[in-house]
Amino acid sequence: MPFHQRQYDTTNNRFAYKINGLPLEQVESYKDLGVLFDPFLLFDQHISNIVSKAYSMLGLMQRNFRELSQEYFVVLYESLVRPHLEYANTVWAYRKMCDIEKIEKAQMRATKLIRDLSSHSYEERLRVLQLPTSRYRQLKGDMIQLY
Repeated sequence: MPFHQRQYDTTNNRFAYKINGLPLEQVESYKDLGVLFDPFLLFDQHISNIVSKAYSMLGLMQRNFRELSQEYFVVLYESLVRPHLEYANTVWAYRKMCDIEKIEKAQMRATKLIRDLSSHSYEERLRVLQLPTSRYRQLKGDMIQLY
């Protein structure tokens, strides 16, 4: 008797898998080590979740720190927001422009928290704060991982 079985379920138009006669639950997405996997490995839902967490942390920063100096902002951003945006990004690396824009917009909004810089362009704010773009950090991390 085989350890596992696979049968086609005509009512749901998918395969039903069994191990030792017990059916396995079929799920649309699965979270493993903080990364949300979907059936097509698109990571759209995962990216939406991490951007949402980043905005939550930005809201926390905005409520609790009214006047942020540039130095304190960078410390808070790098410790509270950026880890949400970059955790395990070599696994779920964004491939679509809309995903890149979602993540970059989170950083763009974060840099506007500093009132002295809010009227400047995004590129100028990054230069003053000495922060790279999210896309640059993604590419740099990929190169380090490859090396």
